[in-house]
Amino acid sequence: MSLLDRLNDDMKQAMKNKEKEKLSVLRMLKAALQNEAIKLGKSPLSEDEELTVLSRELKQRKDSLQEFENAGRSDLVEKTKTEINIVQSYMPQPLTEDELRELIQQTIKEVGASSKADMGKVMGAIMPKVKGKADGSLVNKLVQQQLS
Repeated sequence: MSLLDRLNDDMKQAMKNKEKEKLSVLRMLKAALQNEAIKLGKSPLSEDEELTVLSRELKQRKDSLQEFENAGRSDLVEKTKTEINIVQSYMPQPLTEDELRELIQQTIKEVGASSKADMGKVMGAIMPKVKGKADGSLVNKLVQQQLS
């Protein structure tokens, strides 16, 4: 079942259950996916492209959450946390830190990295592998630890 099909089914269920907030987030996700399909000029997006859109939407919400917390807007903080939880439910299962470390070690061997000067090579090789499954800042931190 494609992501759009899942979103449509979940939207119907949210309408039946009168879950306005969830319905709003699902509509936003569906619109973002459709806009991306139009932008790329292809009807069914690949799984990787769908993941890119979901990751972008999740990142936007996390950035907003940080801004709302800094501004002391507790009303918007709760709303944004709910949105983040809904978007995360459509993301793939995240990698554990141990799995991530193992993947980083494999990638370092693949690219032949030996020092912090090779950081860019390693990050360029690993980010497509962990797309949507790990936070970029955590990956960056672990790669730095491995290379030092």
